[in-house]
Amino acid sequence: MKSEIHSGWGLHPRIETRVVRARQADQLVDGHPDASLLIQGARRSYGDACLADRVISTQLLGHLLEFDAERGLIRCEAGITLDVLIAFIAPRGFFLPVTPGTKFPTIGGCVAADVHGKNHHKEGSIGFFVEEIELFLADRSRVCCSREERSELFWATIGGMGLTGAIYAVTLRLKKVENTYMRTRTLKTRNFDELCRHFEETQQEYTYSVAWIDSLANGAHLGRGSLILGEHATADQAPTSKRFKLHSTGGPSVPFFFPSATLNGLTMRLFNTLVYHRQIRQQRDATVHYDPYFYPLDFVRHWNRIYGKRGFLQYQFAVPFDGGRTLMGDILQRIAQRGVASFLTVLKTLGQESGGLLSFPIPGYTLALDIPLRDPSVISFLQDITRLVVRAGGRIYLAKDAILQRADFEAMYPRLPEFKRVKRACDPHNRFRSLQSERLGLT
Repeated sequence: MKSEIHSGWGLHPRIETRVVRARQADQLVDGHPDASLLIQGARRSYGDACLADRVISTQLLGHLLEFDAERGLIRCEAGITLDVLIAFIAPRGFFLPVTPGTKFPTIGGCVAADVHGKNHHKEGSIGFFVEEIELFLADRSRVCCSREERSELFWATIGGMGLTGAIYAVTLRLKKVENTYMRTRTLKTRNFDELCRHFEETQQEYTYSVAWIDSLANGAHLGRGSLILGEHATADQAPTSKRFKLHSTGGPSVPFFFPSATLNGLTMRLFNTLVYHRQIRQQRDATVHYDPYFYPLDFVRHWNRIYGKRGFLQYQFAVPFDGGRTLMGDILQRIAQRGVASFLTVLKTLGQESGGLLSFPIPGYTLALDIPLRDPSVISFLQDITRLVVRAGGRIYLAKDAILQRADFEAMYPRLPEFKRVKRACDPHNRFRSLQSERLGLT
């Protein structure tokens, strides 16, 4: 067993971890039945959900197992990453039904977090498209679960942050596409009210939508930004010679950690201003490859090093539509007034819940911020914001959390008692645990 220093993608916190890399399925749960462990993927969650004193990595379990082109189903090991999946399915006329903003997490990690994407308002999270999960339980028994078979375990595992068992394989229903291009429309907006109005007017028309917000703009320009809409291009809308072109793996890499003072209020205000004004017209239509549309940050490898060795907090919350627009505006106002410098601020709308007992998305708005961890007092500021979210009936995304407090967590996830009951049944000795689960009282 090798000892390594691990962190999530946010680089905070960091801990020393004992690591085992499973090479075959029956190595996913090892040791004494009372020994704690966490199944770990690519460590692309941001906080401490992927961290534990002892982990078993699935990164060597990244094989395709079955592909049914007629039914649009693929079965694969949990350690396969989304970029590898896309490289296989895209030339065959398929795409992921749901994808987060990076293509480098594992499919097992995506299921454990019940990830959502730019199409949640119309098509839901990945849990809607998972047909079956193969798990190793704490007693090393191998089981399959689905909506029909062991359904309670299935819905506890969807969004369950890896705490119900070791996900070995996933069967996923794919999306049929005609090429690897996207038809996009970008709307430049002057403030938050205008941005929300455009969201409301386009939700039924477009499958994909996401907005970038200048979080440091204030006054009449509070919440200004760009709404980026998208649809998969039809056959006659894509370059005929490159219908199924795959992404390039080239791209630059950040070779070292930047000094912590690099990202400050001044530099990020300048960055946000340049991003906002790079589009001159109010509306821009284009046909682009899927890679820059879904994964703009993946072009720069190790981009998290820009935040320095102290890392950053990715803070994402959701609030219901009823009153959510007003609360979002209030939170943006508080962020701007305090000068909380978010390098990347993203707004989306969410639709129907998947059924996962700890799944994050609820119908409403969701806002995500990347905040450099230079000033520790920003943690208490965000915890104050969290209490506003709780009172509004919202919740924090566990895959990006590093600072949520137990009482707030228990208040925002109403199906938590159901989850705990299922976990006690399938993991009576609390073998599967993480730093996050211990912090939130899940173990």
